[in-house]
Amino acid sequence: MVSGRLRTVFVKLHLYVGLSFGLLFVLMGLTGTVIAWRDELDTWLNPDLLQASSAARIPVGAATVESVTAKLMADPHYGKPNLLMLPMEEHGVFIAYYPIKGPEAGVGRSRQVMIDPITLAVKGERLWGVPGLSRQQLLPTVFHLHRYLLSGDTGKTITGVTGMMLLITVLMGVALWWPKLQLRALKQSVRIRHGGSWSRFTYTFHRVGGIFVAPVLATIAFSGWYLNLPKWVTPIISSVMTVSPPEKHQSATPAPGAHPLTPAQAMTAAQQQYPAALVTRISLPRKPGDAYEVRLRQPGEVRADSGATRLWLDAYTGQRLGARDPHDAPSGDTFINWLFPLHTGEAFGIPGRAFMTLFGLMPLAFAVTGVLIWWKRRAGHRRHVVRTQERERVRRA
Repeated sequence: MVSGRLRTVFVKLHLYVGLSFGLLFVLMGLTGTVIAWRDELDTWLNPDLLQASSAARIPVGAATVESVTAKLMADPHYGKPNLLMLPMEEHGVFIAYYPIKGPEAGVGRSRQVMIDPITLAVKGERLWGVPGLSRQQLLPTVFHLHRYLLSGDTGKTITGVTGMMLLITVLMGVALWWPKLQLRALKQSVRIRHGGSWSRFTYTFHRVGGIFVAPVLATIAFSGWYLNLPKWVTPIISSVMTVSPPEKHQSATPAPGAHPLTPAQAMTAAQQQYPAALVTRISLPRKPGDAYEVRLRQPGEVRADSGATRLWLDAYTGQRLGARDPHDAPSGDTFINWLFPLHTGEAFGIPGRAFMTLFGLMPLAFAVTGVLIWWKRRAGHRRHVVRTQERERVRRA
């Protein structure tokens, strides 16, 4: 239980942080409820862009990757992509990413080109991350509002700080809730009461509801803080767990006349390293010395979508330069690998995502009840000041 003076400090901090960041807490929660189903909603809105002409047999083989990349590179309108995302669903398409040039370029923005894995036809393209309310831009806009506040690195920093402040708010709320270690006090601390008073109901709902959702809310806050500001959070994690240091993987100087591997050859080399895994993304070398980075999903990974296995290959020989394997990772890496799927609910499948969808409404509920509590106390303080002034005037008269 918090002492009187410290409790006063916590109450004020809890209040001021809530009032200052409340709108951002609500925005993050509401947009999070939508992007928990981003891929499904995006496909539903844009079947002409994101659905193949017929059901593809998953997984897609290296021969199809070879055909897709050859088609792109032979067309001057497209050329060599930075990233190739492979279809992971039955009706999925290839998505090639290209940098955006000109005034619409920015952090988190790319030109997406969708290719049908059956017909190899280009189905269309869009500018990922450029705000818009059209069918094609709606879900990317919601995602970038959640991640970047539509403001690039500045917005990403703000959302990271928002996660940090939410975590602090939750911890202070738990400290303020903590009751005396007495049976009666414990029972009262987990009861929502009305008793004919809406102000009592609002206060107890905010207090009791907050303690029940605090573990999940703290998890979302911490993971959101890490995902947006990993350089701030990684030192905290590495102080208590083993975290692999960042590495820069470089391809060796090629022999004279050597040709770089194609994405299909890189995919084949990756599959030889991880025969049971599904290749989900291939990042192509952008400049001399860069390596291929291949993302894979191994059976049993907590990242059930694109996977968390990363493999770096020499761009000319296919030799393994490094890997991040979630099945063989130190404790800190394992902890970090859990943060994104916990943040989205993906770690627990469809029920987890559905839970996170409903949970996204919690910041709105606590913002409303918190403002009502503040307004009630503010009005009470004003009445107290008026009564005190009246008594003083009467005394002087």
